[in-house]
Amino acid sequence: MKIPALRIVLMVTLSATCLQSKLAAKPQGPEQDGTLPALVKIAGEGTMDSHAFDYLTELSDEVGARVTGSPSGQKAIDWGIAKMKAIGLQNVHAEKWSMWKGWTRGKAEAELLSPIRHPLSIDAMGWTGSTPANGVEAEVVTANLFDLDEEIRSVNKFRGRIVLMMPKGRPKKGFDLIFAQFGDFLRAAHQAGAVAVIGGQGGFKAEGMHLTHTGILGFAADFAIPVVDMTREDQGQLERFLDAGKTVRVRINVQNTFTNGPVESANVVGEIPGREHPEEIFVVGAHLDSWDLSQGATDNGFGSCSVLGAADAIVKSGARPRRTIRFVLFTGEEQGLLGSLAYVKQHENEMKNHLGDVVLDLGQGPIKEFQLGGRSDLVPAFEPFLQSLADIREIQLTDKIEIGTDTLPFTIAGLPGINLDQDSPDYKYTNHSAADALEAVKPDVLAQDATIVALTAFWVADRPQRLASPWPPERTAKMLREKGEYDTLKAFGLWSFGDLGAEPSPSTTN
Repeated sequence: MKIPALRIVLMVTLSATCLQSKLAAKPQGPEQDGTLPALVKIAGEGTMDSHAFDYLTELSDEVGARVTGSPSGQKAIDWGIAKMKAIGLQNVHAEKWSMWKGWTRGKAEAELLSPIRHPLSIDAMGWTGSTPANGVEAEVVTANLFDLDEEIRSVNKFRGRIVLMMPKGRPKKGFDLIFAQFGDFLRAAHQAGAVAVIGGQGGFKAEGMHLTHTGILGFAADFAIPVVDMTREDQGQLERFLDAGKTVRVRINVQNTFTNGPVESANVVGEIPGREHPEEIFVVGAHLDSWDLSQGATDNGFGSCSVLGAADAIVKSGARPRRTIRFVLFTGEEQGLLGSLAYVKQHENEMKNHLGDVVLDLGQGPIKEFQLGGRSDLVPAFEPFLQSLADIREIQLTDKIEIGTDTLPFTIAGLPGINLDQDSPDYKYTNHSAADALEAVKPDVLAQDATIVALTAFWVADRPQRLASPWPPERTAKMLREKGEYDTLKAFGLWSFGDLGAEPSPSTTN
């Protein structure tokens, strides 16, 4: 029996269509989706002609520490604009936003008076207050960081005393929730008449090497009471004296200055416009601001110069992605992700066209893991891409959320906030400390990380299928609960519209 020719054509066409559908349904890597030739060119530029360490040297030595809202912070913004223009990015500009108030570090001195006498090494935490002009002398008493509810109930015992935060026993809450409640304790202690608090990031001691580590104590939060971090070596001695039942007296003098707000800052933005879908945007970001004990080379000059190095590699390759790659150097990250929160707010009408963001902000080490910000649906799509990077470096893949950097506002908006976790064992020393200098960075590691950022950005922007669209708030809220982050974000006021509410609009941004 003969099969009519038309029927044969229909059968062949149907079979081909089914095969194409199966191939389209299977996640494709660069070898299958057509992005490989451009990625090879970008990899060559990134590894053989990287300028990332040159950028970091300029940022560390010619700009240095760059606290948001300070003159040096503005100098960093101007530097970022000039660098993006020199690289050849388009639409380079500053997107202004305002923070609630400014702050300038003054002197911080302390001396142990009894049971022995010697100087103590301290530095003030960001956006915290001052002692009287001549300092104060007071007895040191401890407060249990792991039971702040009880410490707040009995806060009057701290009147006229210096409070030393210590974690005792088993914590009754997760660290993030303890950190959120620490602000309540500081306000209560100040109202009760405590004269100062020793405890840095809530009382967890630094890693030694006679370093202090500064930072802020909440999202867009300031405190009138002076709060200081003390070196591990000095704090350990105070703790031993107190454990032995000895009376410890300390003289402390901290002089900081607040600036009435609002204080203006800006994110630095530049683009490689898409050739087919310029309205669809993938953000490549890092925070340009730093703390002020050193140069801010590892936090986060490393990330900022990875962004610039990635942009440079793509531009020099001559490759043009299907969609727009937008490079953003955020400010205000150290004060509570203020720049990235402002970005999401300012661009809320076009967030539906965003694909997400990728951020590098965990020290000076090589990239070891892609964390997809709760978007488990994207794991299959990323697996073949990471396999294509295996000759550069073996990189793990998870859907973890990082809430402590500029991925979070995109995650809250329902998009993949992709955090590039790093293998940075020395970051515990350099983070927010006087050791955060250029000498802590290896040029080859920075070049490799910048290249991986470039490859990631181009692959996401150029692949035939759009990577992601925003989830609705209901689905995002469900995911945040499943990941154990929902209560923390509510405690910090970052998700304030109920269990299934709309996307939050932080009051600290324009």
